[in-house]
Amino acid sequence: MDQSLTRNFCIIAHIDHGKSTLADRMIELTGTMRQGEIREQVLDSMDIERERGITIKATAVRLSYKAKDGKTYRLNLIDTPGHVDFSYEVSRTLAACEGAVLIIDAAQGIQAQTIANVYLAMEQNLEIIPVANKIDLPAADPERVLEEIEEVLGYLSEEVSLISAKSGSGVPEVLEKIVEHVPAPSGDPEAPLRALVFDSHYDAYKGVVAYIRVVDGSIKRNDNLRLMGQGTEMEALEVGYFAPEPRSVDSLSTGDVGYVATGLKSVGQCRVGDTVTTVSDGASDLLIGYRPAKPMVFAGIYPTEPEAYHELREAMDKLSLNDASLSYEQESSPLLGHGFRCGFLGLLHMDIVRERLEREFGMSLLVTSPGVNFTVTTINGETIEVVNPSEMPEPVDIEMLEEPWVEVSIISPSKFIGPIMELAVEYEGVYKHTEYLGQHGMLGELGQRVQLDFELPLRSMLTVFYDQLKSRSQGYASLDYHIIGYREAKLSKLDVLVNGVLVDAFSRIVPPTKAHDVGKAMVAKLKEEIPRQMFKVPIQAAVGSRIVARADISAIRKDVLAKCYGGDITRKRKLLEKQKEGKKKLKYIGKVEVPKEAFLSVLKLS
Repeated sequence: MDQSLTRNFCIIAHIDHGKSTLADRMIELTGTMRQGEIREQVLDSMDIERERGITIKATAVRLSYKAKDGKTYRLNLIDTPGHVDFSYEVSRTLAACEGAVLIIDAAQGIQAQTIANVYLAMEQNLEIIPVANKIDLPAADPERVLEEIEEVLGYLSEEVSLISAKSGSGVPEVLEKIVEHVPAPSGDPEAPLRALVFDSHYDAYKGVVAYIRVVDGSIKRNDNLRLMGQGTEMEALEVGYFAPEPRSVDSLSTGDVGYVATGLKSVGQCRVGDTVTTVSDGASDLLIGYRPAKPMVFAGIYPTEPEAYHELREAMDKLSLNDASLSYEQESSPLLGHGFRCGFLGLLHMDIVRERLEREFGMSLLVTSPGVNFTVTTINGETIEVVNPSEMPEPVDIEMLEEPWVEVSIISPSKFIGPIMELAVEYEGVYKHTEYLGQHGMLGELGQRVQLDFELPLRSMLTVFYDQLKSRSQGYASLDYHIIGYREAKLSKLDVLVNGVLVDAFSRIVPPTKAHDVGKAMVAKLKEEIPRQMFKVPIQAAVGSRIVARADISAIRKDVLAKCYGGDITRKRKLLEKQKEGKKKLKYIGKVEVPKEAFLSVLKLS
């Protein structure tokens, strides 16, 4: 097809504003799938995406659209995730496009992730087509939202399409705007092949399947290819496009979005952001790729049954083939046995990985408390990265400790400014800025919508910060964050000992002022969850050698005097002394089993 008739675009929005639904309507209206074949969320292929109603992986589809000018256009659509944890997926997708359809919910208005995605698209110089969706909802207020879009994003009301992705109303107008406003892909069809790898997944039969955008030249089946960044050589076993199922073709030309099956055995051999070219007469200049995803949240994953470790290793290997942003390395714990220390992009990413391991691979897992990556400078001048709290050096050996900080943008009705400010202060936040969105964007008794900017330690956001934000704003607030660097911190390692044995899975890094409160809450929770033994079990929280909190689980006591009906008191005393000696011995050789529920309950502690 003529390159001038190709349009590459993506759909970006805050979570749950209707990206996947709009993609469904576009697929239906362009006749890519017949009415009977269409199901809700066509591009969300994983069960977990359908159940949660969120997009986790970016997905591509080719549409054929006959415009009002009588020409037939090839539209390459890429649906992207909306949650802040997967903004890395969004940034990769934008580099494969020339335009973006920006969806804003006509009831909720502009949210935190909306603004973040607009900035990402602007950095890539994309043509943005603003759309107000869900205009058929009873709570929709298109006039207010149009005003907000004009004042916050600078788009005039007449530039914004009012649509209902569910019913299809206004969607043909959006397709026309894509044809009119999104530029055709630039690139030289005669130049040596250069294609950008923007995603990949592993297929048991075809090896690594790389999702590519052809920038220059063309790619044919059986071509000998080379990845310019890594130097990996491979053969194009199959090339094709998504409609939305993979469809094999003989070649992909300049401007096309599709896939190439490489036969490689690991996604690590075909890194996202690399440039594909041919082995003979290949290109010399790399395309601008992406920085590798940097994990920000770390947690240990262990099998509940120690003998299932090898199964977990296989499951982790297979899952990492489909999730390039998951990092993991082996670690072992005296109490939990062998497992993995994993790096995630955020808490939702962690939750998704855990659920996929349990569902897709049938694993029963223990997940330790999430933590962040600390930089420690020792008194010897050595700099070390600490991921696992159990690796933290003793306080006397630490010269300086640094932790990652984030800049957080919260958008909420002005009624909740007070509770949100209190929450940020509780979690060590530093207030930066307030901005009112839209002069007339009043939400009745909720007041005007406002954007609050804070800086706070990433560590503070790891457990219940987001839940608390939703709770204190009655569900109206939305949040976006990005890393701004490392800052010096005064923190201590809080350890938990069960019957004198250190359980490293419970170790946390906390401010010294909160050590007592956190320790007290943890031992109280563990006292409820750990079953009673035949001997007394002390649970202690300690900072270094100092015990900051303690709780004792009382022993189950067998009635050894049941058989004594009267008789000499010395006989009873003898039996009680014998029981006491037995319990003392048992205390030293007895092992305390910490149930899975105990780990989960401590994980959820605020």
